Amino acid sequence: MAKAVRAAAAFEQLDQEQTDRIVKKVCEAGFKNREHLAKLAYEETGLGKWQDKVTKNIIATRVVYEDIKNLKTVGIISENPEAGIIEIAQPIGPIFAVTPITNPSSTVLFKSLIALKSRNPIIIRPHGAARKCSTAAAGICYEAALQAGAPEDCIQWIRRSSKRETLDFMGHKKTALVLATGSVSLVRAAYSSGNPALGVGPGNVPVYIGKSADVPFAVEQIFISKTFDNGTVCASEQALVVRQCHVEQVVAEFKKRRAYFLSKKEIKQVEAVAFNKTEKVMRIEVIGQSAHAIARMAGIDVPPDTGILMAKLDEVGIQSPLSLEILAPILPYYEVKDFEQGIELCRRINVHGGLGHSASIFSKNKEKIMYFASVMNAGRILVNTPASQGALGGTYNALQPSLTLGCGAGGKNITNDNISARHLLNVQRIAFRRPTDWGYFEG
Repeated sequence: MAKAVRAAAAFEQLDQEQTDRIVKKVCEAGFKNREHLAKLAYEETGLGKWQDKVTKNIIATRVVYEDIKNLKTVGIISENPEAGIIEIAQPIGPIFAVTPITNPSSTVLFKSLIALKSRNPIIIRPHGAARKCSTAAAGICYEAALQAGAPEDCIQWIRRSSKRETLDFMGHKKTALVLATGSVSLVRAAYSSGNPALGVGPGNVPVYIGKSADVPFAVEQIFISKTFDNGTVCASEQALVVRQCHVEQVVAEFKKRRAYFLSKKEIKQVEAVAFNKTEKVMRIEVIGQSAHAIARMAGIDVPPDTGILMAKLDEVGIQSPLSLEILAPILPYYEVKDFEQGIELCRRINVHGGLGHSASIFSKNKEKIMYFASVMNAGRILVNTPASQGALGGTYNALQPSLTLGCGAGGKNITNDNISARHLLNVQRIAFRRPTDWGYFEG
């Protein structure tokens, strides 16, 4: 922390040009090592697919950089002569960042970039099971930053820490902000630390295929998302809601793409290996595993090239555990008779573990899309888009690219924004006196 405080003081002396040079060099270094870090993450954690982790690393570096490169983060960032207001950007100070096992190297690259852009030193505490790849990513960023003129100790990392030590860092008097990506309990600890915190929430993302939807296109997009890094993105679709008029075609399209439809008996078998009913959470053993591997765990014989395990459900809640968030290529689906029933079911899915996060709809009817958005408690309404990539932003849409997705009050977060460099600034406002009509104070 003492090193971080010294780095913060040195950072304050940098101008915008110096800051931007550092950020560009770090982006280039991270991008250059995108494949190396992706393979390292896969080898260490055993989660997902290294090829998709390359894509995550590209989003975390080049896509994020293109989004923030022209952002003013030093000195005067705006002037309004008419209002007499001048805004000045200031760094906030040392950031303590917790990174997850699901997106280890990409989250380190992302958080390092946005911290440097806002001239804040960062201390990274990686997930214990992703320590090697996370610290490798941090080291690459740090070396590039130093070569570009960044202060010493602008990026630090903790190789090992106990739960108590992590909590001490979160609550340290010199910590300016906790940037927490991880489990619900970890995010709650960050918000309880006594220091400002930006956290995330769980996603139990419903996807609705409406009457006007292009069904083959919708199924293709859902497949692209749900199989992306074996479902490890928290915005991946968690439950599919289909109108009865489309059910036959939807099932046929999923089968065409090598989805396996579980029998009622097999659903119970998958429930047992995928969800811990006692603790009411997904089992870590299935996170980021392939559909074939999960089926083997459950004692079910499926073709090796199976992409998704589909489970037809009727209920939502703990009595039907596959209806809750599971970061794996398991996709429950429901049949509904009309739009009203479909929206009500999507709301119930959203309430059971995904408030404030994201929701997805495939439709050509703007009125129905707008109504869907108005009744869902979700920070991101993704339209005709693969939810995983769509929520991360910067690729399928113009959402701010981010590896930290806020969930607002619904998810017990301070914001439902896609977190980026602008969230890591203090903005000082100079307010000049101006002529005022004081007449409304009379009488």
